[in-house]
This record gives sequence, structure tokens and C-alpha cells, in this order.
Amino acid sequence: MKKMIILLCVLQTMMIAVTAQINSNSTSPNRFAASLRGGYDALPFYNNNTPYINYKGGPAAGASVNYYWGWLGLGGDFDYIQNRPQSNYPTGAYAGSALNLQEDKITRMFYGIGPSLKYQRNDRFAAELFLRGGLASIKGGYTNLSATSPAQLLNYHVGYDAKNVLSAKAQAQFSYYFTRSVGVHAGIYYMRHFKTPELTDAKLGFSAAYLPVAGDNAGSQPSLAQRSNACNCDISSLGAFAGVSIQLPKKEKKPAPKEDCNTCDNYALAVTARDQYTNEVLPNTDVVIKNVYGEIIHGGTTNNYGVIVFSNIRPDNYSIAGKLFDVDLKGTAANKNDFKPNQTLQKEILYTDDRFILRGQVVECNVANPLTGASVVLTNTVKAEQKTTHTNDKGAFIFHALQNATYSVYAKKNDYFSQTETITTLSFDRNKTLFIKLEVCMEKTDCGKAIILKNIYYDLDKFFIREDAKPELNKLAQFMKDNPGVKVELSSHTDSRASDTYNMTLSQKRADAAVDYLVLQGIEKVRLIPVGYGERRLLNRCKDGVDCSEAEHQINRRTEIKVICPDNR
Repeated sequence: MKKMIILLCVLQTMMIAVTAQINSNSTSPNRFAASLRGGYDALPFYNNNTPYINYKGGPAAGASVNYYWGWLGLGGDFDYIQNRPQSNYPTGAYAGSALNLQEDKITRMFYGIGPSLKYQRNDRFAAELFLRGGLASIKGGYTNLSATSPAQLLNYHVGYDAKNVLSAKAQAQFSYYFTRSVGVHAGIYYMRHFKTPELTDAKLGFSAAYLPVAGDNAGSQPSLAQRSNACNCDISSLGAFAGVSIQLPKKEKKPAPKEDCNTCDNYALAVTARDQYTNEVLPNTDVVIKNVYGEIIHGGTTNNYGVIVFSNIRPDNYSIAGKLFDVDLKGTAANKNDFKPNQTLQKEILYTDDRFILRGQVVECNVANPLTGASVVLTNTVKAEQKTTHTNDKGAFIFHALQNATYSVYAKKNDYFSQTETITTLSFDRNKTLFIKLEVCMEKTDCGKAIILKNIYYDLDKFFIREDAKPELNKLAQFMKDNPGVKVELSSHTDSRASDTYNMTLSQKRADAAVDYLVLQGIEKVRLIPVGYGERRLLNRCKDGVDCSEAEHQINRRTEIKVICPDNR
């Protein structure tokens, strides 16, 4: 009884709370709502003439539909409840006798309609109170406890098979909506069935009976002294539940276009995207405004000053999110009360990633035309980690670079040979720098056109491949792997010093050494043609008899590649 009083008090408090809020600024719009629930009928009370039968709780399920006009609605409910009788007859006096016990579950089904009250201050949370009146069917509850030696009926109740029982229910529930239409809810209910008729056993002529025990007013006669006729008594219960809520907002008509109004209030929201470390503003940052359901209602990109302004925005509760080069910014929120008429609400979102942004461009060498659709490969030279991206219509690309790291960058595109650039972030401070600029040059590999390989140096009178030359040859190996149909001529040149014959031999050995190195890198030898040109193709004035510096002579000591034209293969 104490538990029942407590639950009744809780239910009454919930009813008062919901009803009291109806007169406040509820935002409940006209809409259709439905809910499915499952729960537990915790405290059933069956008022009948069976003092030695307790009624236990059981599963409950149901559904509700409502249509609201603002905070007031009309709805219908269906509930299915299951209880079970439990005999608590004292059987100590029959310890030596075999006992038989039969107990059948009770099912209740309720159908009701009535008013619904709803309080919804914002779009996420809602509190509802349902008041229902209707009819119920109640069936089951047969209980029979008997002793076999001597044969004796100890505790007996025929049960129920009642239809169209006048019933009422009060239900309070609280909902939380994940989206505009779907949410979850939890609540409690109180249900009462009025004057529920019991069955009467046609053979025995009574509805309930029990054998009195010591202490009962009827004494302890060995007969069924306490017999009862059918009792049209009330049945009630308290229960709790949880489930899924669905609401379908009424389609709002689009307002007719308004004429310009110089006196109307206007609300605006300005969002600035900024780097957390450098405080640098971030142009071209994608910004979205979401409502409480997470739905995007406004969006755009920041300007060159890192700002985007949303004009004519309706004051409400919003979340603000941003993204720059696939990295989410730390968002913020705008509260309804923050908006002021004819003022712009200022909000800021932050880029908190501690990596650098490597912002590069791929261009054609000596022309500076941007190359679109090129694959750009970034390799962490320490961790051997590799990432690939593609250039856009302006030849631009983006990578994120770790602090204190060194990278090599090259590009791939049909009929182009890429220079490899090395960049290190060791010399940059993330608290001062976010963007690192880089340009990658690619040379057009037209057949027959020579491309000079940089940094291919040889010691005097030597032809072995030095360590400082290997990166450039590795780049050539990668180019040939990316273009498996290409065959190249690999040529070496000398300066004008020494005899023509000596220089021809030396340049050929140098070309052969370069080919051997490329073969070790996995390039088929048939695709490589080594040619030594000696001093026959000088690039400057430093021919025999001309006094030149060492640096000028070095220009002529070079290695070139040339894509072989198809007719020459």
C-alpha cells in the first residue's frame, strides 16, 4: 500500500507540472504524434473476496496516437497488460499432504480516447499528459489450491472473463527527440477498471472460497466456510514504461513575400573561423548552422577575412560547425536569448589541429602553367608513410604535415616528369605558422626533348654513382614505373677539359653506371639506352681554350634523359 501511495503522489506531481506549464510559452505546434511503448505493470490491485491471493506485476505494452492543436490535443490509446495471481495461503498445517496448485495469468486490454496536454518549450524535450476513458476486456486469473490427503479445497477463485468494462487511465510521459520526427520517451500510468464482474463456477455456485485458518473470524472448520458470490469490484494498477515517439509536423505554408520594411527587426549571425594557435583567420572554411535536431538550416564559406554572415536568421538555439580541408573545427553554440534586434551576433569557431597545412601547386616548368588532375605523392622520409592527393582546376593541392618531420613531394601525370621537392617542418613553429607553401615543377616529356637531371655529379675521372646523385635517379626510376610504356635515352656529358676521346669514354661509362643503377631499382634494361656524348654538347662558352670557372665547367658535366620517339625505338 505504501508503494501505491508513493507512485500516486509521483503521478499527481507529474500531472500538476505538465498542466502548470501549459499557460507558459510553450512552442508546441500543430502536429500528429504517435508512440509505441513497453514496460512493467508494477502494482496491480484486484479488489475481490480472496484474501489469500496476491497479484503480481507483469509486462505491459501499448500505443498512443494524438493530434495537437498547439498544447491541446485529442488522442487514443491501446494497452495490453499481463498479471499473475499468486496464492499465499498458509499451508503449514498440510505439510504431510500433497498439494495441487493451478494459477492462470490475467490479461487486460484497454481501448480509450480522451484529451492530451503537451508542453514543449524547445524542439528537443516534450512533456505530455494523457487522460483516457474507454472500455477494457479482462480475462484469466483462475486459482485453485487443494490438498489431496485428505481431499480438501483450500483456496479458490474462478477468475475473470469480462468485456466492455468501463475504464479510465491517466498517463504522463517525457520525450526526447533526436530528430524533428523521432525520439524516445519514458513515463508512468495509473489505470482503473470500474465494477469488474467475476466469473461464477456453474457447478459450485460461487465465485471464490477459502478454508479459514486459525485467526480467521470464521474459525477453523474443516469445510469451505468462507464462500463468496461474484464481486463487481474495481481493479487498478500502476506501471512504468519507455518507448519510441514519432511526431509529424504540420506542413507550414510558405509566407507570401514581404515588401521591404525599413522598421522591421532583423537578426544576423556572423561566424569567424580562426586558427587556435596562430589566431590567423581562415578563408574558404565551410560553415554550417544546425538546429537542435542536427539538421543543417544554413551553410556557406568564409570570405577572405575568415568571416561569413547569415542575415535574416530567426532567433533560436543553434549549433555552429566548421570544416577546413576535411578537418572539423571546434564548434560553438548560439542561444536564442543571445540574438538582439538589428544587431549581428558574433561567434567564433576554432581550428585546433596541431598539424601544418601544406598548401602547394603543381606547375609546368619554365612556363608556370598550373597542371590539373596530377597525382601528388607526399612521403614522410622518416616513417616511410605515404599519402596521395590530386590537383584541382588551379593545380592546387593540400596535405597535412606533422611537426618536426621531413617530407618528399613529387607529382605524377602522363607525359610529364616531376621534380622532387624536399620540405621539412623542423624550421617552422606551429604557434606562428599554419600554412606552408610549396611549388612542384613538372617538365613536359615530348619525345626527343632532353630533360636535365639535377644534382648528378661525378668525381674527377670517376664514373661511379655518388650518394648525392641517387635521389635524382630514384626520381627517374619512379617516373618510368609510373609510365611503363616509356623508353628513354640516358645520356651523360663532360666539360671540355681532357681529350675528346677520353671524354667520350668517360661519359659513356657514366651513362652505363646510371643505367646499371636504374636496373637495380627495378627498371628493365631494354627500356634504357645509355649514350655518352663527351664534350660535344656544351651548354655554355667553355669550349677548349676558354678560361672558365669550376662552376661554369660544372654546368656541362650533366646527365640528361630523353623520351625516345616511337619511330626510333
